[in-house]
Amino acid sequence: MSETATSLLREARTQLPGREGDWLLMHVTGADRARLQHDGDRALPAAVTARFRALMQRRLDGTPLAYLLGSQPFRTLELMVDERVLIPRPETEELVARALTRQPADAPIRALDLGTGSGAIALAMAAERPHWMISAVEASRNALAMAQANGERLQLRVHWRAGDWFAPLAAQTFELIVSNPPYVAEQDPDLDAEVATHEPPAALLAGADGLDAIRIIAADAPRHLRSGGWLVLEHGYRQGGAVREVLREAGFNDVQTTRDSQRQERFTEGRYERKSADG
Repeated sequence: MSETATSLLREARTQLPGREGDWLLMHVTGADRARLQHDGDRALPAAVTARFRALMQRRLDGTPLAYLLGSQPFRTLELMVDERVLIPRPETEELVARALTRQPADAPIRALDLGTGSGAIALAMAAERPHWMISAVEASRNALAMAQANGERLQLRVHWRAGDWFAPLAAQTFELIVSNPPYVAEQDPDLDAEVATHEPPAALLAGADGLDAIRIIAADAPRHLRSGGWLVLEHGYRQGGAVREVLREAGFNDVQTTRDSQRQERFTEGRYERKSADG
């Protein structure tokens, strides 16, 4: 007997949380929810049913939904994602909102996204601040290819650079540097098993205390910030005090940590004022 949208969704809703089954079926059929409801009792092709069940099994095995769908919403954008990149999180949307307040919207600001991954931060800034000149750096060639593909599809201009943190930037300077770097401790017991199994470790793990990448960024950022420029970082919810200390030791002023929508310390920023000896 042929399966229908109604029967497949009934099956999925007993096994998957929320409306994940709906999203998977919309993905494999190319139909929106209204169309699935309208044609709910119409027989589906066997190939569609097989693909849906294969995706449902992968979801039950722990593959993140965004990887199965191949996309993830991020602020005003829909980004392509797969196992090459970390899935953009709501907290990082808040990081972008925080960063956008740090420079005038209508000025030719030079902004940098370090460790761009899918391109989420850089592309969101490019979409919401068309007067800004956006650059992005990524060490993983595979991730950078995904970011560039997102930029081309969205027709947003970003200067993409391949390399490790500031290495490919020579002496370039910026008014704003933003980063959601790896910040998970290697033995962190709170790391979600699904994330640990399926998302790229290089985008997550940062040494014994999770601060290795943040230390590198904070130490090198002053050479790439114009006087009065800001560094804005995302970090773990228990790392606020340590990150403030790292930024102050690196010479940043006005260092402050703000909380995310879950009331967790999540973002730390600091302003760098060049002394005359810095040029």
